[in-house]
Amino acid sequence: FYERFFMALLIVTDLDGTLLADDKSIDPEFWALEAKFAEKDIYFSIASGRPYPNMTTVFEQIKDRVYFISDNGSFMAYQDQELLIDPLQDASVVEFVELSRLISDSYPVLCGKKLAYMEDNNPRVLKQTLKYYQHYKIVDDLTRLEEKILKVSLCDLISSETNSYPHYKKFEQDFNVAVSSEVWLDLNSSTANKGTAVKKLQNSLGIGYDNTIVFGDFLNDLELMQVGKYSFAMKNGHPKIKETARYVTEFSNNESGVIRTIEKLLTQIGVQ
Repeated sequence: FYERFFMALLIVTDLDGTLLADDKSIDPEFWALEAKFAEKDIYFSIASGRPYPNMTTVFEQIKDRVYFISDNGSFMAYQDQELLIDPLQDASVVEFVELSRLISDSYPVLCGKKLAYMEDNNPRVLKQTLKYYQHYKIVDDLTRLEEKILKVSLCDLISSETNSYPHYKKFEQDFNVAVSSEVWLDLNSSTANKGTAVKKLQNSLGIGYDNTIVFGDFLNDLELMQVGKYSFAMKNGHPKIKETARYVTEFSNNESGVIRTIEKLLTQIGVQ
């Protein structure tokens, strides 16, 4: 079902549940595959709900070759140069934080460009947040920050989809509300999502829908699935992602599904 490409390629992948295994490790084969991208006319982007500082740390050795789309599309950078920023309005941030205080076992994390901010250093919360937010600060009151916030993430120790999401569903007409994992609910501006960021990147690179390959696994990847002709939901992905994508990977994230799919695709289109 693959067609031969005659132009440059853009490959975009999510991280958690997609390129990364459940233990957050990266298959060592990835680094050799990425080196092949650099040799060929292939652009590579990582689109994640993670913050930018975390992403560049994980991919330190190749950070000058990767287009980083962080915070679900609220920020994009290349070689540490800002390409896109789409923050929330201050009043909205305050409203989201105040509502979170009424929900049991739901803890807000406010994501700035360089730091994440939290009010609670509960060990159960830190166990989840420190997987992604190593650069953080504990503050007394999240409603009094004087920094532009890219994203409000709720760490829900019960279930983001059944505990927090019903309270924030009413905001969907004016904001991007996405269940991004079993414990995370993400709130972004209405125009911020991975798909919008990738479209901007496609325009700047001169690469279209037909030459874009995307991978994702959860609900914050829905818009991403719509901007590449070769859209792959992970075998382990959420049912709605599988419905939206054109294809489903043969292998899960724990079986290096992204790497094995790309290797097969590149072989079939003649890239050695």
